[in-house]
Amino acid sequence: MQIRLAGLVPESIVDGTGYRFAIFAQGCPHKCAGCHNPHTHDFDGGELYDVEMIAERVKAYPHADGVTFTGGEPFSQPEAFAELARKLGDLNIWCFTGYSFEELSVSENPAVNALLNQIDVLIDGKYVQERASYELKFKGSANQRFINCKESLKRGEVVLFEENN
Repeated sequence: MQIRLAGLVPESIVDGTGYRFAIFAQGCPHKCAGCHNPHTHDFDGGELYDVEMIAERVKAYPHADGVTFTGGEPFSQPEAFAELARKLGDLNIWCFTGYSFEELSVSENPAVNALLNQIDVLIDGKYVQERASYELKFKGSANQRFINCKESLKRGEVVLFEENN
């Protein structure tokens, strides 16, 4: 299976806790004003990669505390990102999305559900330029939430992620 990516950053400290292997999806339907990664919006941009090769590269990287799917919009390629998440095994997975947890959790697309079930922390919501602040940790605008995805799916309601859990 192939995945279209804008890039890879093996040692990011701005995309979640610890050293994270950041994987940037290519393609985004949201096109938020002031987006930090506008080069990721074009669905025909970036490069195609083999999911298995990306998984092997991530697992071979000795310093990653976890993996972050960002973008672009990872949920625009749910099959490929769900497959990649499965291949990453026990690695902690964070995912940034412009969709809300509520929108994603009622999706009838089995691939969206498969991807949601692989994510530990979901940072949801579109980037809102008027609510942006450099004081925010790991997110661009104050409307975005850190969600404990697995617990939220279990309970059927949003459970916010707390860093000391």
